[in-house]
Amino acid sequence: MIRGFFRLVGLLLLAGGFVFMVYDGARFVADNTLRFTRLGQFWNDIHQSSQQAFHAWIERLSPWLWDNVVRLILDQPVFAVMAVLGILLMLLFRPKKPLIGYSRD
Repeated sequence: MIRGFFRLVGLLLLAGGFVFMVYDGARFVADNTLRFTRLGQFWNDIHQSSQQAFHAWIERLSPWLWDNVVRLILDQPVFAVMAVLGILLMLLFRPKKPLIGYSRD
């Protein structure tokens, strides 16, 4: 049950990554300039106060973590982050291989 849920979330993340790739591609065709939507910008557009609260929480937890890890992830294109997370979830929660030669009684 949980495995199926996480595979569904992974599939939805892959679909979201594809949507953002199409969005950035359409913006490239319209403006003739290559600009990717960054994850930090997208998160800021969706809910700015949660991003600020997350920043404060990470700063309290470990100050170097914000500059070295989180900021690096927030500067990546949304489609890439969503696609990588979706693929990881799909691979981690894939169905078990059937046992050959054994019965599951």
